[in-house]
Formats: sequence, structure tokens, C-alpha cells
Amino acid sequence: MKLGKWSRKAAVPALGLAILAAAAPTAGAAAASDGAQVQSVEFVGMPAPATAREMAQIYTAASVKVTYTDGTSKLFPLSYRTLFRSNEQVGGTIAGVATDKNNQPITDASVPNDPVPYVSDAPDANSLLQVPGARPTGKGGNPLSLVTHYEYITLNHAGNSAYGIVPASMSLATIDQNKMTGELTPVALSKIDFSGVDGLWIPCNGSLTPWGTHLGSEEYEADARAYEADPTQTYVGSFAQNFYQNTTKTGNPYAYGYIPEVTVRPDNTAAVVKHYSMGRFSHELARVAPDMKTVFFGDDGGNTMLFLYVADKAKDLSAGTLYAAKWVQQSAAHGGSANLQWIRLGHATDAEVKAYIDKGVKFSDIFETSDRAAAGFTAVKTYPSGKVEYLKVKPGMEQAAAFLESRRYGAILGATAEFNKMEGVAVNARDRKIYVAMSYVEKSMEKDAKGADPADDIQVDKISAGVVYEMSTAGGQKDKDGAAIASDYVPSFMQGLVWGEDLPAPDAKGDTANDDRIANPDNLSYSEDLRTLFIGEDSGMHANNYVWAYNIDTKKLSRILSTPAGAEATGLQAVDNLNGFSYIMSNFQHPGDEMIVAPGLKPQVEQYINQLYDNKKAGFVGYIAGLPSRQQMLAYKAEDGRSIALRATAEAAGASVVWNAASREATVVRGGHTLVLREGSDAAVLDGQTIRLPAAPRFEKDRLIVPAGALDAFLMD
Repeated sequence: MKLGKWSRKAAVPALGLAILAAAAPTAGAAAASDGAQVQSVEFVGMPAPATAREMAQIYTAASVKVTYTDGTSKLFPLSYRTLFRSNEQVGGTIAGVATDKNNQPITDASVPNDPVPYVSDAPDANSLLQVPGARPTGKGGNPLSLVTHYEYITLNHAGNSAYGIVPASMSLATIDQNKMTGELTPVALSKIDFSGVDGLWIPCNGSLTPWGTHLGSEEYEADARAYEADPTQTYVGSFAQNFYQNTTKTGNPYAYGYIPEVTVRPDNTAAVVKHYSMGRFSHELARVAPDMKTVFFGDDGGNTMLFLYVADKAKDLSAGTLYAAKWVQQSAAHGGSANLQWIRLGHATDAEVKAYIDKGVKFSDIFETSDRAAAGFTAVKTYPSGKVEYLKVKPGMEQAAAFLESRRYGAILGATAEFNKMEGVAVNARDRKIYVAMSYVEKSMEKDAKGADPADDIQVDKISAGVVYEMSTAGGQKDKDGAAIASDYVPSFMQGLVWGEDLPAPDAKGDTANDDRIANPDNLSYSEDLRTLFIGEDSGMHANNYVWAYNIDTKKLSRILSTPAGAEATGLQAVDNLNGFSYIMSNFQHPGDEMIVAPGLKPQVEQYINQLYDNKKAGFVGYIAGLPSRQQMLAYKAEDGRSIALRATAEAAGASVVWNAASREATVVRGGHTLVLREGSDAAVLDGQTIRLPAAPRFEKDRLIVPAGALDAFLMD
């Protein structure tokens, strides 16, 4: 039997293992063969972990409920699947290994006579994609590619901090997508070469462009002013020396803090460019609008800024205009609301900005400074200094200021530099909405009670547990000077959408934020098919970080994944209908790091974490499994009313059936293929591979009754 025959009855297999969520039609959008349509799809959330073992694991006990127009419904249970660990070899390459200019492992010699490679425990962004013309995997499935970030290395071999001093990396994995079940299996992995762009600096979140490339990030850019005064006050020197394997390298802070774009070729190699014209700041990620030219950003840190980039041409981010927002407040509660006014910083090409870097332009070449208020100088307070500075742009250096010091220059022009921990961004194309996570709404976002800051645009109520904001977009808008902005996706209004709740005192687990609401939102990803916003946490207020599903129509918030205590939920990517299957990629990094678990639970939780995650050295790359795609929802419904007696049907087709009363399993053998079915379980095993049945086998009058789809394809010639 060829596996391909399993799909003969439907566009996708009725038996297909429903790997990962994402593709549900809207009400009335699609119909099963009996005429029933999908009326609604909702997540049934899971309880928070309650025991030490649960708090140490990554798991889900959530499900998805699909309701049909004939009044019936079906629950699809979810599960978590690991692709690989960050310290695991895939095809001979350690996934999270740090590499130098020659793409060779960087050696950690912190323990005398015991050199080991630097390996990250912090996998972050994922982009799962299909490249046209990609080579076969050798396993018979659809060839996919997976780009994954490794944000940093928490500790060196000696147990000391290695954050920032070692170049970061990305991996490119070849993934086999089983054509019948959708299951994802890593086949090979290589490290992406960043030698042509001076290395990769702290890549946090990322996104997949509408044209199929990966946009990375470089956050927490080094302070070029501090570097010029004393290079040892930044990581730039150690980063450069490790990347170039040359102890005489000094590095250049202006070489980092941009958006890299990774293009995956059909042979699963990659090409990398950095987009210097998109500005230099603490890039959490960049997200492209449906027009393929407007880009939204997260700017992580304190006293940060909301930016907008409009490319000159669709699908080409090498030249464009950069804008920064001014917050014009309307309300203060629940994260507040504001009208947004956009200030044009300038226009540039990547080549123009790179020319400044290659010339060795320094902070002092761009700005004049004063240590006090003075005529011609503007007082600003921005990340990374966090101090009030008095600056004046030198004549002719406006473009350099706009793209090398985007935040400082924006503040001089009047843009708001008061956002705090601005993280993930997601796009809702149908409603023309943009979502942005503010992990901690506090500090610079509160009213300046002392009146000490140069500006105080944002004066919202403190919510340390954070807020996910919604921005409305429109075309035909003008910037502050009255010039037209060449985009139909310009955010005009911003308001809180989902927010956390701070607790007055820690609860029994150690949570300082309500465990049934979001806390410190970070990763965001939106499913157009499900009309659901997925929210991943990086919380110092929840003992466990969660992934949530928020339905933007019903406003229902459901917990769908719990990560190990002290771990951050990362790599969130909703993938709608990839070859008939849908996925939610979800990783975690640094398990057990800085746990806030209550003292009575902490020793047990830490013991489990050390056992499960190689003494906290392993982060996981994986996904939530179990959600059907649109086609699968309908295929399951089509099979719902068709059940048959197993033995009589199988033996009539020439198969043998063996019943094991002890395990309650039936084994069907035909033509060298084996199918194992278990009473009461909708999981079956086909030739050693787990698949999902439309319904669980059951006994009726001493006969094992199974869904027709469980045998139809198996018994075909």
C-alpha cells in the first residue's frame, strides 16, 4: 500500500494526525459532505499547573472545540511535540552552537583543560516555510525549512554569565512534513552564515514575510556614546573578538541593531542581508503588512519608541522612509488609549547607511552634546542610556542620526520615547489591525510625578503584568509636517486590548500576577483562519509562562500551553494551512532561570527541571499538536456517521485481525502493512507511526466498531 492512498477519500486524510492548530473556517465558510458547516471554533483552556512535576514540564491539556451547523460538536485534544533540543545534534550539527566568521564552533575555554563549544539554551523565533523547488527530504514527505534564532548563551562552561559576549546564531533545519499526518520531523540542520554582515547580535523575535523570507532581529543595541567614551562598558569588543577569532578586534557598535533578512534557497542554504535603512534600535522583530511594503516593529527596553517603515517598493526592504510615533493620549485605564501622530525621520537606502558604518562614523561625528540645558540643544531621554541628554545634530548629519541613532533623533524631533518593554507584533489583515505587546506597563509609561523628564506624553495607569495593544490602521494619512505617507496601513489609534492583573501579594505558587490572565506578554502571532491572537509570555510574575489563545470576536482568553518554571515561551508562529495542515510553533528557553516559585515548591521543581532539561542547559524547539486544519475539520465531520465492524470488514478484504484482550488492541495486517487500533482511543499506529482517528473504536454487541475512514484507505488495493 502506498501511503499516498490514504488521501484518496478527501483533500486531506480523515485519519491525519492533526498537527498543530490554526486553520478553522469562519461560520458558514465551508461544508462537510453531509452539508454541515463549521459554525464556530473555540479553544477549551487548561488549568494552571498545580504540582511540582507539572510546573517543571512543558505540556498542554487544552483542546479545541469545533461546533457544526447541525448542532454537533467535536473536541480535538492538544499535545506538545518536540522537534529538537538546543544542545542536541541534528544531522551532525548542534542546533544551538555559536559559530564564528568561518561558521565554525566558538570554543568556550572558561574551564582550564576542558574546552567545549558555546551552546545556547535560548532558542527563540521560528519561521516554518516551504521553498518552491526544495529538494526532497529522503523520507517521502513534503520538504519544509525551519529558521530558528538562538538569542544568547546564558552561562559559560564555568557557570558565569556569557550574555552578549558571544555572537548569536540562527539555524536552518530541513523538516520532513508527512504527507498523510502532517507530522514534522527534522532531517538535517546547518548554521546560517552571517560573515557577510559582521555577525549576528542578540536575535530575539522574528517573522515570516508575505513573500517567504525570514526577518530576524538584533535587540538591545550597544550605546555608541558609552562605547566611544569607554569601549569596555559594552559587549561590542568581546563580541567582535569572538566572532572574528581575533583578540585585536575592537568592533563597531553601529554595525549592530538592525533587521537581517534570510532567504532560503531550494537546496536549503541561506543568503543573509541586513536592512540598515529600517533604522537602528532595539529590534524585537519586524512584521510586514499585507501591502508587502509597510513594516511595524517592537522596540524592546525602557524609554523606547514606536516606529513605522514604508519601503519604496513592495517585497524590497532595501530602501524606504522611517517614521516615529507621537502618543497623543486619550485615556489612562487598561493600558490607555491614544491617537498616533507620525514624524518623518528620513529616507535612506541600505547602501547609504552602510557607508556611514564603513567610514567608521562615531557618535561624536553625529551629535554635539552639552551637560546641561543650552541654546540649540534638545533635552531627550531614551534607551539605551536612560538618562537625560542634551543633544544637537551636527550640520549634514541628519541622515546618519535618523538611521544610526533612530531613537535619539526621533526624540529630538518630538516623537514619544516613553514606551516600556515593547515586544511582539502581529497583523490581522482582514480587520486591518496591528497588535503589539507591552510586557511591563510601568515606569516611563506612568505619569512623571517628579516632573524630571524632558517629555511626559504617556501617563497611563500602571499594570506591571503588561498589556497587548490594538492599533487601527488606515490609508491617506499625513505625517506631522503634512506630507502624505505612502501606505494604506498607517496606525492612527492605539488602545489596550488584553491586560494582566497585578496581585497585592504572591499567591501559593509565587505568582505576583493573576494566574488566569496574561502576565508580561511577549511573542504574538495571529491566525487569520481561527481569528485568534496567540500570546506567549516572558513573565517574572507568573511562576510558569504560558501561551494563550485570545479570540478577537468572542474576547475569550484560553491557556493552551505551560512552559517549565523559569522558562520563557518563545518561537510563537501560527501557520495556517501548509499543505493541508496547520501549526503553532512554540519553543521555550532557559528552563529554571530566575524562578519565582514559592519556597515550599522550589526545591522539587528545580530537581525535576535539572532532570528533564540537562541541568538547565537545554531549550526546546517544538510545536503544539492536535488541531485540525479547515479540511480536516470537515473530513472528520464527514466520517462521523460512518462506522463499521472491524473484523468482518477487514477479513472480507483479505486482512488478518488479532485481538489482544489484555491491551484492548486489535492488530490488522494486510500486504506487509500493520494497523493497530485500541478500544477507547482515537490514536492508532500505522506501520509504527501514530495517527489520529475520526473517533475512538468502541464495542457494540461483542463487535469492535471503528470509523469507516480507519479502514477505507488501508484496505484499498
